[in-house]
Amino acid sequence: FIACIFFTSKMAYQTEIVAMLSGGMSFRRLMWPYFVSALLIASLSLTLNLWVIPVSQRAQVAFEMKYIKKRVREHATVNRHIYRQIEPGTFAYIRDYTEQTRTAAFFVLETYENGTIVSSLEAANAKFDPETGRWSAPKSVYRKFEDDKEIFNNTQALDTLINLNTSELGRVEELVKTMDIVTLGHFIQQQRAKGSDMIARFEVERHNRFAFPASTFILTIIGVSLSSRKVRGGTGLHIGIGIVLAFSFILFSKFGEEFAKGGLLPPGIAVWIPNIIYSFIAFYLYKKAPK
Repeated sequence: FIACIFFTSKMAYQTEIVAMLSGGMSFRRLMWPYFVSALLIASLSLTLNLWVIPVSQRAQVAFEMKYIKKRVREHATVNRHIYRQIEPGTFAYIRDYTEQTRTAAFFVLETYENGTIVSSLEAANAKFDPETGRWSAPKSVYRKFEDDKEIFNNTQALDTLINLNTSELGRVEELVKTMDIVTLGHFIQQQRAKGSDMIARFEVERHNRFAFPASTFILTIIGVSLSSRKVRGGTGLHIGIGIVLAFSFILFSKFGEEFAKGGLLPPGIAVWIPNIIYSFIAFYLYKKAPK
């Protein structure tokens, strides 16, 4: 964006654009080289965002989780209260899961039919085995609800396999960054079926991969339209205004992401709002550009 402003402003300051327009070239024709360049940059950016960068970040994320964030993870619980849908009608509640010992202070597996609970399997100090994917505890309580009766069985040990991995219990934003667009789409569908409360964060990540490449065209129109007119301030004024617009665009993008993650706005709307706002700015500047 800054390079576009700098190049066009230099042409305007040397009255080259005035000569082009006076010679019969339309402003739309003048924009064609910029659009071709923007198309190449946007295509490259889209390819990198969807496929290349996520795969290349796997080694980086693995390194950070192993060395940089290791001490934090060893002495903290992933999430104090976790409630996930395992499959239709089956829910798991996990409290105070500690990643260092792979132990949950309290584990509950509930089954519902027609919105009514029919059974519950509860255990304290349940431990997760990453190799087998099973949760185990020395003692558990099985409760079955029939009509107005409640049947208890507290003699059996817990040894169960559920469709839930510890990577889904908390810090999955780092994991999501390493997924290509197809894997990310499948992961979001899986988490939505399980009732994850982090769907908005995953949707923000997916929309961002498309929104930023699309902004290339919008910022190109703004840059050319803004800097194509010769002004008294010259190149410095154009670059100054361009920097303000660029940083305000980034600021709007970050605000939109936080609103989406906080549940104040749908992720799709929140992520694309900066592009929508700056599309109107681009249209206005394009109409005001010298013809």
